[in-house]
Amino acid sequence: MPLNPVVAGMLEQMAAAGGPALSDMSPAEGREMYRAMQPVTGQPELHSVRDAAASGPAGDVPIRIYEPGPGKDRPCLVYFHGGGWVIGDLDTHDGVCRKLAAGTDCVVIATDYRLAPEHACPAALDDCYATVEWAAANANDLGIDPARIAVGGDSAGGHLSACVALRARDTAGPSICYQLLVYPVTDTGFDTVSYEDNKEGYMLTKDSMKWFWNHYLSGSSLARTDPMVAPLQASSHANLPPACVITAEFDPLRDEGEAYGARLREAGVATEITRYDGMIHGFFTMSDVLPDGQAAIDQSCAGLRAAFGG
Repeated sequence: MPLNPVVAGMLEQMAAAGGPALSDMSPAEGREMYRAMQPVTGQPELHSVRDAAASGPAGDVPIRIYEPGPGKDRPCLVYFHGGGWVIGDLDTHDGVCRKLAAGTDCVVIATDYRLAPEHACPAALDDCYATVEWAAANANDLGIDPARIAVGGDSAGGHLSACVALRARDTAGPSICYQLLVYPVTDTGFDTVSYEDNKEGYMLTKDSMKWFWNHYLSGSSLARTDPMVAPLQASSHANLPPACVITAEFDPLRDEGEAYGARLREAGVATEITRYDGMIHGFFTMSDVLPDGQAAIDQSCAGLRAAFGG
């Protein structure tokens, strides 16, 4: 399918504007650029949105709690933002979290995990896992049902969600009922067909992914094949939570995301895999200008509602 014409127009405008590539920037410059390029998304009215902190072994993790309405025993989605483990924050994904909270009638807890390269892998994963543990341990105070906690995220956030689910399974950790994986990073190689076909010109580039990986693994003690780095390399994907895997046609990460979904299915995990044709990496956060972005939000909400029991 050809590139969506609205997306094509956006990419043409970006190319005309010029400027350095992300791979030529410092992490600080990349963070500022990423904040500036985020679209102003619709913000559904919610009962409460507040910043707080989840306590963990490495200290407090900043979080933002989205409550769609009053009440107790609501399901919960712990959300991890994208940005290659280097860029992104609570504000860059505020609109997405608001839409997910409104569309699922669940509490969303967004996690402002530590970023690389200042904090080596697995610091980000440790923060994300600590937030899930904290949410389960404080379910009563948070007004959530500890039996209905899901994890989810886009890009690097999808990667962290998959890793959290694997760690919870392997360490008898918190019960996770669902994993929402939006164009997730699942492996450390750059040799897939989608990497070659989409290596440049579609916002996320092969060089950008190398930049992200180099910063994320700088100073890390974990090998590139460790399942907490490359969840596709896990020896088993059995007994993991049901999953929704969303990919984009013109995305370097397309093939590894779909490979992870296939691996889950082969292991007997109920998994929905959907490729959005004509779309690029990042379309999930562009739901106000891309109908397919809103469709992916709606699909995510439907999957979460089903996992939560209605």
